[in-house]
Amino acid sequence: MNWFEITNAETVDSPALLIFKDRMEQNIQAAINRLEGDVSRFRPHIKTNKTPEVCKALMQAGVTQFKCATIAEAEMLAQVGANDILLAYQPVGPKINRWIALQQRYPNAVFACLTDNKLTATALANAHAAANLTAKVYIDVNNGMNRSGIDVNKVAALVNQLMQLPNLSIIGLHVYDGHIRKQSAAERKAASDAAFKPVDQLQQILQQQYHRVFPIIAGGSTTFDAHAQRKNVICSPGTFIFWDAGYQQLMPEEPFEWAAVLITRVISIINATTITTDLGHKSVAAENPLPRVKFLNAPNAEPIAQSEEHMVVKVPDSSQYQPGTLLYAITIHICPTVALYNTLQVVENHKVVGSWKVVARDRFIHI
Repeated sequence: MNWFEITNAETVDSPALLIFKDRMEQNIQAAINRLEGDVSRFRPHIKTNKTPEVCKALMQAGVTQFKCATIAEAEMLAQVGANDILLAYQPVGPKINRWIALQQRYPNAVFACLTDNKLTATALANAHAAANLTAKVYIDVNNGMNRSGIDVNKVAALVNQLMQLPNLSIIGLHVYDGHIRKQSAAERKAASDAAFKPVDQLQQILQQQYHRVFPIIAGGSTTFDAHAQRKNVICSPGTFIFWDAGYQQLMPEEPFEWAAVLITRVISIINATTITTDLGHKSVAAENPLPRVKFLNAPNAEPIAQSEEHMVVKVPDSSQYQPGTLLYAITIHICPTVALYNTLQVVENHKVVGSWKVVARDRFIHI
């Protein structure tokens, strides 16, 4: 029996997302091993899993600090007892009030967020002052991603300005270099080293000026290996927990295993070389061009079209299939795929034994 096959498939409606618990746990250990067991340098991003049970598994492995992308994800972490939570996002508008309310609801957790400008930082400081709280922030540093953050050469001046604000404390620096996607590990490390060098120099300048350490949280999945080799960096990958076909193709040398598998069934035979499955846009992340999945038990099957509830697939011989045939697939991008499911089906010993609710796929929990 192949590792991805389940023996009680007749009890699982499709499409569904299976989580192979043993592989997930192996991925957690592989990530910690990369940091030589030093979990103080590990702040995993939970945007991929969004699930309490997965976060608890990380905590059981010794993880004490987390990173997230939404206030709902932050609240989910607080609910499971995480005590160090970084919102890797800059709250503006009503999100600032939600951020304050979150801290008030969960006073035992330490919350921090990002900022990259004085205007937003001032709004954060004022809102926290009104609530008798101190805003804890990391400066979001742009070292080439060009999605958010302040240019590395302007950080020192911003830090000087923000140091004057009451009710605001600068904890450290945050750097995301997801734009580095070279085809070899050596190329990725070289690109990451070059992009990180001015950040490293910045950290030294700030520490000399303010006589304190400014911790750096850096990288994601593509530069995890490079940043793990820097003793002054806290690493925050997320996809490692489940892995996917996109990263496996880009980084085949990585130690992580596929732990999340989609199941889908054939629902129609179109002609001699075309079948249709129930794996539509609503069931797999659709931001990438086709093919959006890789079929494990049908390696020659090629997705050629997709709509909300259907995926049309070209196959060498459709007579090998019939309505109801079960296919197993790995998604190209797992993170937004997880967000499409209310529950994850948990597999142990080739059998679905229960389900985990994807609590933080919602934008709101209580706050």
